[in-house]
Amino acid sequence: MKPKAAAPTSDRLQTRILGMWHLESRIDRDAGGQRRIDPIMGADPLGVLCFSSDHFSAQFMRRDRTGSAETAPARAGANNSSAVNGYDAYFGSYTLDEASGLLRTRLEGAITPANVGAVFERRIAVEGGKLTITLATTAADGTPVTRILTWGRVS
Repeated sequence: MKPKAAAPTSDRLQTRILGMWHLESRIDRDAGGQRRIDPIMGADPLGVLCFSSDHFSAQFMRRDRTGSAETAPARAGANNSSAVNGYDAYFGSYTLDEASGLLRTRLEGAITPANVGAVFERRIAVEGGKLTITLATTAADGTPVTRILTWGRVS
């Protein structure tokens, strides 16, 4: 097994996000703190995220795509892209506000054509080998939720 690459050694968030990350958890909580499971992606999806100096790519997949619940396209929540058949993928450019940790992505390509050109905002932080992304979105039924994605460094 190949050893994991060391994290970049800069204090700049822009430098610390560079590389490849694997999804460790994706948790949605409503205003009351109750966990909401996304019916399209499930409770424990797989994911990878890559950042270069000015571009990114992301892929998410439901672990078990054999059932019928995930075969319909997902309705995009506020500040979120749409998945198809338990899979979501997109790439594009990004800007990052170092002081606030606000990441703005502009999708250049996406599995769902309607998402191309969309701009999304997320808060990001890096501590050691963990990248945390937080965003406000909506559950499948329209309930506002806060999504927290935790990523581990691959390279």
